[in-house]
Amino acid sequence: MKAGEAERLSKLIQTEKVLWNSGLKYIAGVDEVGRGPMAGPVVASAVLFSAEVLPKLIKFSGINDSKRVPEAKREALSEIIRSEAVSFGIGFVDEGEIDRINILRGSLLAMKKAVLALGKTPSHILIDGPYTISKELPPQTAVIGGDAKCFSIAAASIVAKVFRDKLMAEYHLKFPEYNFKKNKGYGTAEHMAAIKRVGLCPIHRKSFGGKD
Repeated sequence: MKAGEAERLSKLIQTEKVLWNSGLKYIAGVDEVGRGPMAGPVVASAVLFSAEVLPKLIKFSGINDSKRVPEAKREALSEIIRSEAVSFGIGFVDEGEIDRINILRGSLLAMKKAVLALGKTPSHILIDGPYTISKELPPQTAVIGGDAKCFSIAAASIVAKVFRDKLMAEYHLKFPEYNFKKNKGYGTAEHMAAIKRVGLCPIHRKSFGGKD
């Protein structure tokens, strides 16, 4: 691993190191993907790490906000994250529930489900964005832009992205006219043209464009 990448990873995990050094053992990072699409669920991941991950940082070379990581690298990193983390959890909220409660509440609910799916209770939770999740969960810190600032949140963003992309590829097989495998449910010109041509399908969000 190049010196520059080693330095970047060292900075990326500073928030977790401070928490571990304060006596907290298990730090979870949480992120979601799928707030912006017109179709499909919002998916969240929670990834739990302890300080034992530090000697293994070289394995995570390239970890970053999932949007900045090429697809093949994301998939490889997702496998590493899932195998090296103490635990990970996935939570998702489908389009029907999003329509019922709105996308902001749906995102927070997906994140709560992801945390509850962890095999261990976190000592502290780091969350991407401006909102904490729920008072029912352990102590939390919201970090704006956290998927590019915190190791555990970046890890969660990658696991969530890979999971949702595979799910949208499966939906593509059921509804090929929309090309969900490519657009992942986002409102591309091709996607919009398909809606105009054949209408909405069951996984489209009827509330898309509404207020959070």
